[in-house]
Amino acid sequence: MFRSHTCFCWLCFALGTAIAFLLLFGMPQQASAQPKGPVSFINDVAPILKENCFGCHGAKNPKGKLDMTKFETFMKGGIHDEPLEPGMPDKSLIIQLLKAKDASRMPPKENSEALAPAKLAVLEQWIKEGAKLDNGIAKNADLQRELRTRWKPPTPFAIYPFPVQINALAFTPDNKKLVSSGHHELTVWDVETGKLEKRIYTRCRRAMAMVFLPDGKLAVAGGRPGEEGDVRIYDINAAGKTENGILVLDGVNDPKVMVAKLLEADDEVQCLAVSADGKKLASGGCDRVVNVWDLSPGYDKAKLEQSIENHADWVFGVAFSPDGKHLLTCSRDKTAKVWDLTTKESVLTFPDHQASVNGVAVKSDGKVGFSAGSDNQLRSWNAGGDAGGKAVKALGSHTKPILKLAQHPKLPLLATCSEDMTVKLWNPDSGAALKTLSGHTDQVFAVAISPDGTLVASGTWNGEVKIWKVADGTVAKAISASPGIVAVPAPPK
Repeated sequence: MFRSHTCFCWLCFALGTAIAFLLLFGMPQQASAQPKGPVSFINDVAPILKENCFGCHGAKNPKGKLDMTKFETFMKGGIHDEPLEPGMPDKSLIIQLLKAKDASRMPPKENSEALAPAKLAVLEQWIKEGAKLDNGIAKNADLQRELRTRWKPPTPFAIYPFPVQINALAFTPDNKKLVSSGHHELTVWDVETGKLEKRIYTRCRRAMAMVFLPDGKLAVAGGRPGEEGDVRIYDINAAGKTENGILVLDGVNDPKVMVAKLLEADDEVQCLAVSADGKKLASGGCDRVVNVWDLSPGYDKAKLEQSIENHADWVFGVAFSPDGKHLLTCSRDKTAKVWDLTTKESVLTFPDHQASVNGVAVKSDGKVGFSAGSDNQLRSWNAGGDAGGKAVKALGSHTKPILKLAQHPKLPLLATCSEDMTVKLWNPDSGAALKTLSGHTDQVFAVAISPDGTLVASGTWNGEVKIWKVADGTVAKAISASPGIVAVPAPPK
């Protein structure tokens, strides 16, 4: 999807750098066109099925009742005949459908192009060889999980080929450092000097949300879009190695850095929240599920208390009520909701947004909820009582969709960021708009408030990070948050 302010020159730059990015960071893993030796189902065939078939023939409501996410159910077939004849690719239904020229062709023409000849040849060769399953893999194994287990994340390059989109930011508890999302890594910057100090390698391609826990550990949610999602906890103060004056931590393989994995999902995790007492953590993502953990036994023994499916589409925001008894959520289904964690019931829905709701927060008294969305609006609504879910008022707006909403845990301060390239500050108690922070050169995808409430950080599509002083709205520091890139190129006007 192209962004509205993109012009031809900027598009050429983006395409050129995207090509460089793929060359340096590697193309997505795909099945080999010409496997060496016998064709492996898990290494050669399953990736083709995942890329082209799992979307319609997944475990949930598979079309034609054909679930291709397990070898066992794939071989059994659906409402039609068995999908293949071992040893005879020409007589196999799956090959016939893949080669079809009429409306029966798979994948359907409205979904994608026909399967590439090289990949079709892999499937034919596998069937010709007997359509066997690799030794050591159970017939009922979840193939998506098996493929994830075998996937290895790339090592981030010392110098980025082009600016990386900033999706998440978090100030350290001492207000002195700023953690930013990167490509398969987190980067840590000194707030005062703007210098890069640490790089923490991660399995997830991009971090979508980050929250610091009471002991200083960092919870991170993210993943690889359409591939996998996760929630992990990192010790960003662990020991590492120094490279070119930068401390590098291995958050992929070092258990002293990546101290806990709380969640592994089939798609990206979009949001995180920690309760005021630090004992509970909540996440939401593209699978529409909100998960709530009890962290009090320790991260390695954290208990998944609830998995909530209360939205009809992706979950973009979660926030605990001040007393920790309720959880506010918001979604691409155009609603914000409140969930009672004690009774495990949905207690209200706020439906007044006319588009995706991208962020949610709650007033310090727990009685008023706030939500911001792609209808450009920041709204407040009654979060409880007989008037639950009823609008209080529209606090204000941006000129384009609001992408994130951040709230200070103690001070009366909200921050929103938008596609209109601005950040706005609000007083949730009075509803007053405090300041508009202008000066970014691209859409603002991330916003964070420092623990002491004196600073706000924002990050953009083109890798630009600004740290603003709340008191007067001036820029304290501007950072190009893509290692190796000194300045962020601005799109032509």
